[in-house]
Amino acid sequence: MPKPPATSKAVDTPRVNPDHCCFKLEIRPSAIHRWGVYAAEDIPRRRKVMEYTGERISRRETKRRAEENPGLIYLFTLDKYWTLDGSVGGSGAEYCNHCCDPNIVTEIRSGRILYISRRAIKKGEELTVDYHFAKDVERIPCSCGAATCRGTINLLK
Repeated sequence: MPKPPATSKAVDTPRVNPDHCCFKLEIRPSAIHRWGVYAAEDIPRRRKVMEYTGERISRRETKRRAEENPGLIYLFTLDKYWTLDGSVGGSGAEYCNHCCDPNIVTEIRSGRILYISRRAIKKGEELTVDYHFAKDVERIPCSCGAATCRGTINLLK
């Protein structure tokens, strides 16, 4: 398994905050990208798994942070005004990697970002989510390995 590079404090000390999780989860190196979140117990389908937390920042600050550290960011767009920066006060959900055939879906409810199991997830399985990056932003290659991989994290349609 590849050893993730230690390029920032967020990556040096990855952790899952159990206060924001409904199941036992752990962070380990991932074959997809750097670190990944793994189920430490079986998770039934259609269950809240964890909440994506972080510092709430404006769109202007989001752009500044993305430009300042383009290679390693944990930014999740909440709505047209706010973004959560998982590198500041993140729950561990920021380490869930992209997959074109994910086992987790995202639901935004009352200003909170929730990760819900799309199907049953077995103990030891990496949790993955489709990032849904816009088709009109920089194209980022995908390395998820799914049979239905579209070759990019970006949406195609």
